[in-house]
Amino acid sequence: MTEPFTQVELLVQRSAEHPFKLPPELVRVRDERPLTPMIFPDGHEGWLATGYDEVRAVLGHPRFSNRYELQHIPMPGFTETAPPAAPGDFLGLDAPEHTRYRKLLAGKFTTRRMRLLTEQVEAFTAERLDALEREGPTVDLMAVYARPIPAQVICELLGVPYADREFFQRLIEGMVFREGMSLEDIGKNWASMQEYIRGLVTAKRKNPTDDVFSELTTSDLTDDELSGLGSFLLGAGLHTTGAVIGMATFALLIHPDQFAALRDDPELAANAVEELLRYTGIGPGAARSALADVEIEGIMIKAGQTVAMSLDAANRDPRKFADDADELNLRRNANGHLTFVHGIHQCLGQHLARLELRTALSALVTRFPKLSLAIPVREVPMRTDGNIYDVERLPVTLAA
Repeated sequence: MTEPFTQVELLVQRSAEHPFKLPPELVRVRDERPLTPMIFPDGHEGWLATGYDEVRAVLGHPRFSNRYELQHIPMPGFTETAPPAAPGDFLGLDAPEHTRYRKLLAGKFTTRRMRLLTEQVEAFTAERLDALEREGPTVDLMAVYARPIPAQVICELLGVPYADREFFQRLIEGMVFREGMSLEDIGKNWASMQEYIRGLVTAKRKNPTDDVFSELTTSDLTDDELSGLGSFLLGAGLHTTGAVIGMATFALLIHPDQFAALRDDPELAANAVEELLRYTGIGPGAARSALADVEIEGIMIKAGQTVAMSLDAANRDPRKFADDADELNLRRNANGHLTFVHGIHQCLGQHLARLELRTALSALVTRFPKLSLAIPVREVPMRTDGNIYDVERLPVTLAA
């Protein structure tokens, strides 16, 4: 007997009053059938994984590919086949090609290097806290704090001009999958970013400085590969981390008891970061395509089928994170969350993201212990219609 295909989508409108609550239909699918047949926007008959064990198994299995051209895109409105990854975009590659890039970068984003960056991150954060106070008492936290901190850090790390951050931000936002956009639009923005980075590559080869990008110019990477790799790293470090800081702050502000817990117990910061990453997420999901028949949790995935994965649903799975997994609890043991995914494509910059998030949140609640939203929760323009979550604006009042 053929199983019915679910019509649940990864992108489902959230409640304006409870923007971090999972949509009920997604919860129902996860609790009833954590790996279920799914019809994709292009008509492909694939699968939707919503359970923690199922998602982690797919992400870690060597017979599932992340090559773009093999995948069916689970985002609404996308019916085209994506082109292969551009040179340097190692996210869209499998081993051994992916391994080559990963080895080159692994030593650049170690825990040790992030420790060395701590003083710089703290200095950037302190400067932005002063900027908040100058702009206050009511200010857009995204524009003055959440976005500038990671922009300054990633520009410093890669050796790109901080003055160009707004230009980068516009291009990066144009590379985010959103309903109504086409693959052609996304490709044009990617090409514009690479064109800019290519000029930077030429400059770094002639006059290297003390930064990651200059170090990479001494490798065997071509100019095209360096341009693509630089675009990828800049996009991940600038846009994604800023969005995470904004989302985490928003979540704390609508959970005043958790805000108070972090404010009153500085030792809670590291644990709080893991729980906030689990609870807010970075994006709705990921996708992998089977290179051969693969059995996952007793279900056979046929070669060529794409599995869409809801990272949100997996990160709220009560089988892993207890019955209150849909709630924010900064004292929870959230280790093992899948926000940075799992397997060979686990986020290289996760140590840097944790450092920035921990520093930014701890400093914020300490400097402004009475921070509050300046507008009702339902009016905060939160973006959940793309493959990267974001808060467009986060108006806050610095003192009650």
